[in-house]
Amino acid sequence: MRTLLLCLFSWACATAASEYRGELIFPLEKWHNHSSSIVELPNGDLLVCWYHGSGERTADDVLIQAARWNHATAKWTEPFTLADTPGFPETNPVLFIDSRQRLFFLWPLIIAHKWETALMKYRISTDYQQPSGPPRWEHQDNIVLIPRNIVERTKEFAETEAAGSGPRAEYARRLIEHAQDEYFSRMGWFTRTHPLQLPSGRILVPMYSDGFSFGIMGISDDGGYTWSGSEPIVGAGGVQPSVVRKNDGTLVAYLRDNGPPPKRALFSSSKDDGVTWTPARDTDIPNPGTSLEVIRLRNGHWIMVYNDIERGRYSMAAAISDDEGATWKWKRHLDGNPETPGANQYHYPSVIQAKDGAIHVTYSYFTAEGKAIKHARLTEDWVTAGE
Repeated sequence: MRTLLLCLFSWACATAASEYRGELIFPLEKWHNHSSSIVELPNGDLLVCWYHGSGERTADDVLIQAARWNHATAKWTEPFTLADTPGFPETNPVLFIDSRQRLFFLWPLIIAHKWETALMKYRISTDYQQPSGPPRWEHQDNIVLIPRNIVERTKEFAETEAAGSGPRAEYARRLIEHAQDEYFSRMGWFTRTHPLQLPSGRILVPMYSDGFSFGIMGISDDGGYTWSGSEPIVGAGGVQPSVVRKNDGTLVAYLRDNGPPPKRALFSSSKDDGVTWTPARDTDIPNPGTSLEVIRLRNGHWIMVYNDIERGRYSMAAAISDDEGATWKWKRHLDGNPETPGANQYHYPSVIQAKDGAIHVTYSYFTAEGKAIKHARLTEDWVTAGE
């Protein structure tokens, strides 16, 4: 009997362990490795990219790297270069596979060492399942946007504040001036989270501007060959939107909180397939001013991966909602926890659900020993089981 119980216990432990596993895609190194994006390829392999170099927007050696995970060997390839424009930093890459099984690779080129000088670039491939190295690209272009009604929406948001005095009034007046400046309002929009394709075929690319601290959608209705801009998602510091679609067709964007305390994830919605958006407002979800991502699982539940604290990046959690974001009933930590502050940073998650139902997350993993990108495979049951 004792042997049977030990066997059952061992089986239960092995089953529980199999619901989560995590590993670094490459060893910790002194280089800055940040802002990853993950996709599952049709053959079951994984492709992950991130930016790599000696810094961020001001370091000219920053380029985009990637690695492949082979489903047959269960191993990661050595990192390889996905994009490099000599003399210019490249950041915040995003990967996406559309309904036609085409791979999109999107990333900003930083023209003049300021985020607001970002120029969005993208490539499309149908030949991308090589065992190693980069895809073979068939199309490349820029995404340049004219934000719809940006002057009107910015004035609605900022005009009352601009009539006052003090630093907040000066900031509000500057926002309105920027909105009226055609060059400033059209440059500097760039990516962070996965695009979303709607049932109509429309592709939405969530983007944002650090020059405005607004979000926006790049919209394509012809398969990614031409683009238009949505209205901006105005608000007090709402950037890096992550978009999910409700059963009734409403689009919901959760945004990083770059605004004043209290630090909370921000929320906006759209009833017209991403063209217009409500002003971003606070939720009750803590956010220290760092990126988060939300996706819809195939059973209709939503998963959010985020830093579940108001300050610091030492706690990374996954939360599940079974009521389209009205509540988040279950939460479990992938790294760290809110009760144990530390110097390590776990942040900028990218989330997908694979064909087998598993959830894959990649995120920036910073310690005193170095920086890398971490990959975690988990299940919804693992999250709902709790800590």
